[in-house]
Amino acid sequence: MPEEEDLVELKFRLYDGSDIGPFRYSPASTVAMLKERIVSEWPKDKKIAPKAANDVKLINAGKILENNRTVGQCKMPFGEVSKGVITMHAVVQPSLAKVKTEKKVDEAPKKGICACSIL
Repeated sequence: MPEEEDLVELKFRLYDGSDIGPFRYSPASTVAMLKERIVSEWPKDKKIAPKAANDVKLINAGKILENNRTVGQCKMPFGEVSKGVITMHAVVQPSLAKVKTEKKVDEAPKKGICACSIL
């Protein structure tokens, strides 16, 4: 178990400016673990909500974080801020497979009435 001073304090900023957290994490925690926590802690009253961890994109220092990265790797730009809370942005983005499926349904041939009149 990491010592208390080794833990990294993170909060997650949502699309409307509200926050989830702060929570303390071990530097060995992965981004995938953070996403699972975000999904479980997501406020129920929000119109936009993730259905799964893959629907959440975490952004830190302007970069989208990969699931296999650890908290220790992600906090590097903030190494000099030892006791501060690091804010990461949590963006809901449906998975690509779901978006493609919905797009195919929308692109189905539409039967429309087209009328041209030349006067």
